[in-house]
Amino acid sequence: MIELEGLTKRYGDKLAVDGLTFTVRPGVVTGFLGPNGAGKSTTMRMMLGLDRPTAGDVRIDGKHYAQLRDPLTSIGALLEAKAVHGGRSAYNHLLCLAQSNGIPSRRVDQVLETVGLSAVARKRSKGFSLGMGQRLGIAAALLGDPRILMFDEPVNGLDPEGIHWIRTLMQRLAAEGRTVFVSSHLMSEMALTAGHLVVIGQGKLLADTSMSAFIAENSRSYVTLRSPEPERLRDLLHGAGMTVVPRADGALEVDGGDAAVIGELAAANGLALHELSPRQASLEEAFMQLTAGAVEYHAHSEARGTAPGGAPAQPGGDGWGAGRQAPGGGRGKRRRGKHRNDVTDPDQGA
Repeated sequence: MIELEGLTKRYGDKLAVDGLTFTVRPGVVTGFLGPNGAGKSTTMRMMLGLDRPTAGDVRIDGKHYAQLRDPLTSIGALLEAKAVHGGRSAYNHLLCLAQSNGIPSRRVDQVLETVGLSAVARKRSKGFSLGMGQRLGIAAALLGDPRILMFDEPVNGLDPEGIHWIRTLMQRLAAEGRTVFVSSHLMSEMALTAGHLVVIGQGKLLADTSMSAFIAENSRSYVTLRSPEPERLRDLLHGAGMTVVPRADGALEVDGGDAAVIGELAAANGLALHELSPRQASLEEAFMQLTAGAVEYHAHSEARGTAPGGAPAQPGGDGWGAGRQAPGGGRGKRRRGKHRNDVTDPDQGA
């Protein structure tokens, strides 16, 4: 279990995390959501003792991270998949972690098999692609067979098979009674994976609830109807005290209606229905609704430097044309090079 109490982090004048209090409980996958800049990464770093809180407290099974004797046996985390010495093989990277935490070396082969990297275990990690790096990071998190697991964007770089695998893995770990805490911007995947949600915006807690309750509380539910007699159907529904919204395509929408009740009402009055569909917003729509006022970075449909109609005003429509420096100070020139240790990526193309 992970417990946060008034957790706060300030960088100068910037309040990155503002008094967060919540508990991540075992037995369910808990999703951690928030817009860019909301403070998710900072919060996860403080959980692992990588950043010191300005105020408040965070405990891992009742202890501060620094108090854990062999931390990888208590909590495993994937925060930055590429935080690996490039000249070290996947096997040796995991072996070093195992030796530093009193974990038997046989566990290295076990987790490499679990994540599908056994065939490239002796290859240097600098030749790994993003997807392979993710798998190696997940292997490191699993290495100590911990009761608590944290994953930051675990599906990043994985192909569809890999995404299905990590989703199933997280759900299985939670079903075993472990605490699983996962941050992701991929809403469709989070909707399939998580049973509970913690949502923050501008460092503050916005929601701490079940997935179903979150969607129900932050979205509109309605029933879509089609009938060869739409006017008669509309009058019937109005007479029953229901709110009906006609659509341009001839369909009717009943806000908060019960599909079974509507169907029985239509049948009792001899009205044929060509469609009777209960609808509810997706997790993405509910998330956008809740966090609309907490988004720090807004994109615009027409970027500066484009002509009317969206055509680039000058060559180089990304804004880093010839003679201009790209972010990071480079000129954006293409560089060629060979990597002797490039290996086939099971997630290539993702």
